[in-house]
Amino acid sequence: MANESSLQQRGINPYLPSWEYVPDAEPHLFDGRVYIYGSHDRFNGHGYCLNDYVCWSADPGDLTSWQYEGVIYEKTDDPLNPHSRMCLYAPDVTRGPDGRYYLYYVLDKVSVVSVAVCDSPAGRYSFYGYVHHDDGTLLGEGPDDEPQFDPGVLTEGTRTYLYTGFCPADDPSRTGPMVTVLGEDMLTVLEGPNNIAPSKPYSRGSSFAGHEFFEAPSIRKINGLYYFVYSSVVFHELCYAVSSSPTDGFEYRGVVISNSDLHINSYKPAEKPMYYGGNNHGGILDLGERKYIFYHRHTNGTNFSRQACAEPIIMAADGTIEQAEMTSCGLKGEPLPARGEYPAHMACNLFCKEESVYTGANAYMDNRFPKITQDECDGDTGKGYVANMMDGAVAGFKYFEFNGVSRMVISARGYCRGHFEILTEWDGPVRGTIAVTDFSTAWERYEGTVGIPDGIHPLYIRFRGSGLASLLDFAFI
Repeated sequence: MANESSLQQRGINPYLPSWEYVPDAEPHLFDGRVYIYGSHDRFNGHGYCLNDYVCWSADPGDLTSWQYEGVIYEKTDDPLNPHSRMCLYAPDVTRGPDGRYYLYYVLDKVSVVSVAVCDSPAGRYSFYGYVHHDDGTLLGEGPDDEPQFDPGVLTEGTRTYLYTGFCPADDPSRTGPMVTVLGEDMLTVLEGPNNIAPSKPYSRGSSFAGHEFFEAPSIRKINGLYYFVYSSVVFHELCYAVSSSPTDGFEYRGVVISNSDLHINSYKPAEKPMYYGGNNHGGILDLGERKYIFYHRHTNGTNFSRQACAEPIIMAADGTIEQAEMTSCGLKGEPLPARGEYPAHMACNLFCKEESVYTGANAYMDNRFPKITQDECDGDTGKGYVANMMDGAVAGFKYFEFNGVSRMVISARGYCRGHFEILTEWDGPVRGTIAVTDFSTAWERYEGTVGIPDGIHPLYIRFRGSGLASLLDFAFI
């Protein structure tokens, strides 16, 4: 069995260990290192963002190896939350004009923006204050303010642009995402808040119609243009809009990624879901010629155990972004070698005979579908695996470079009997079968002959039989 460290060196999705749950990740390059700031879900949790903020970092020259920086901020660090009754929702971090690092966030039961500060990107942040109007009224509590949510921040010179908003599709009281300009103290409002895009009730005739803002604002400046990434009312999408100004003129340009892989029609019908998605949140990492979209996927048959993933993106000369495909190779940016052992939790496609775009009914545990899960408690360093593989369930992995592969081994368990089929297209010919004959509560290894042509292909593993199988890993021999 390969160890977790060597698996992460291969650059698979999720790029953090299988036991870590950091959704809403905002990637930033600070002082020559990439840092990830996100909320922090709990495995098997009963709600979103139940844990404290943690940070992970990587060398920009090697995004396949991530270092844990530890807890950077606790829920009880905010004066409004001394008894830990509120959760830390999605944050963002910017470097202020004084060279310090400012963390912006919103607690889950209030409508104001809190700020913490630190001298280093991944140190222990200290509470700093609340964003407020010049008369002292907190942003979000003014007579004309809409509730604040999901702050994204960008600092240029002495001004910081704060993007916020939460706009359910049919709520006319929410008019759209807002930008608020803050002064040098990183707290005081100089301008705004002003809308930069319409919510659904006000989108008719705009470029945003059909992909209106829902939540998750993220902002980057790339090649002189401002890229506003957001989660749309289509829910599984991260979309983007572009402007030459940070405060107005944004026009919808397209979808960056879907965590159900919808709209992609290169390997399947465009509207066929290939993973059980849900809400989405992330941002762009710009490393010059290399650019990536960070997003999250859903696991455990729930909305409440989300994991960080990332994909390379292609930006055309005119600034448009081609929708990225969900893959298992992620930040590696190239096919994985079809040799040795790989974990099943790196599945980027997961589906069964009953199609569903989303994770589960009402965001609670859903056992109708295959799912990625773990045996250990939250925070324990165990192994993720695919569970609930009923007859016809498929786990897909993309992409591998095959060369002379003739046999495969899988590790499986469960009260099941049947066989696993090996395919290189989700609806293509069977390349081999591996029989599963034991009703076992322990992981058992099974081996079979496969006939996979050389070249770059996906790998799909489909269960055929009775009962429910679980898949831990597979190996090429």
